[in-house]
Amino acid sequence: MHATLPLLRTTDFPSIARRRPDTLQVNLGYKCNQACFHCHVNAGPQRKEMMARETIEEILAVLRGGAFPTLDITGGAPELNPHFRYLVRQARKLGLRVIDRCNLTILEEPGQEDVAAYLAAEGVEVTASLPCYLEQNVDAQRGAHVFERSLRGLRQLNALGYGDPRGELVLYLVYNPLGPVLPPAQAVLEAAYKHELGQRHGIVFNRLLTLTNMPIKRFGSSLVSQGKFAGYMQLLHAAHNEANLDNVMCRTLLSVDWRGYLYDCDFNQMLGLPLTIAGRRRVHVRELLERDLEGNAIAVADHCYGCTAGHGSSCGGALT
Repeated sequence: MHATLPLLRTTDFPSIARRRPDTLQVNLGYKCNQACFHCHVNAGPQRKEMMARETIEEILAVLRGGAFPTLDITGGAPELNPHFRYLVRQARKLGLRVIDRCNLTILEEPGQEDVAAYLAAEGVEVTASLPCYLEQNVDAQRGAHVFERSLRGLRQLNALGYGDPRGELVLYLVYNPLGPVLPPAQAVLEAAYKHELGQRHGIVFNRLLTLTNMPIKRFGSSLVSQGKFAGYMQLLHAAHNEANLDNVMCRTLLSVDWRGYLYDCDFNQMLGLPLTIAGRRRVHVRELLERDLEGNAIAVADHCYGCTAGHGSSCGGALT
């Protein structure tokens, strides 16, 4: 795999600083039952990295401090971590908003068949990957038969009440472009998703989130192999929207890797660009009990243009 960080270090991306963080995004490990083309984590079935119970206890100690009203759980497939349910249960006992970033197909993996019911019982928000409403596009990006398996997962969630606008169980879907292009307008695409999934498959959901593919890990390496990396970066630079700088997710989100170390965002985590405090480049989540990171400089590189290009991109979808 091609390393893209050497191609991204030199940048003229504007300097930005953190506001008071309100979301702790925790990566429970890089193991996944899928190996998607666009994956910025390079997750897959052969990855061994997995957060230990000791680190989860340290995260819960931070959450009990009350500084983070939202816990955003990601991976890999976070549900594969044996301590996933413990973390969810304890966070919900604290009254936190908990988000599970789910790939949908995990819901029918052996041993995971009751995950959807567990999430519903705990009132967890589900943010689910579905990069298109057409089978051929999804399978091209995520693997053969993934679309049909994803639909079965969505039907399972719908049956539990997820996505019903009259209910309280929130279901977001996530769109990624198939290749080195920017996502279309989120509201327009959401309407198309709701029409197509509703009419063809009887699927309902609350919102669609559009994400720009990041030129890192598996997707970035494929761009290098195809000779498209420079062209994609030119696209991101040309589409930079200054207005998006105020709302990029790193201003209010902290990312935690499977070992408990802190990053300004999940993308920086995958590039190995750690959060830095007073020149220290190895800051552990346990230190949040004693530190206030408001005003801290955010580590940037050229991939940051992926978050500000066009309508903007974040874990919460488009920015403008």
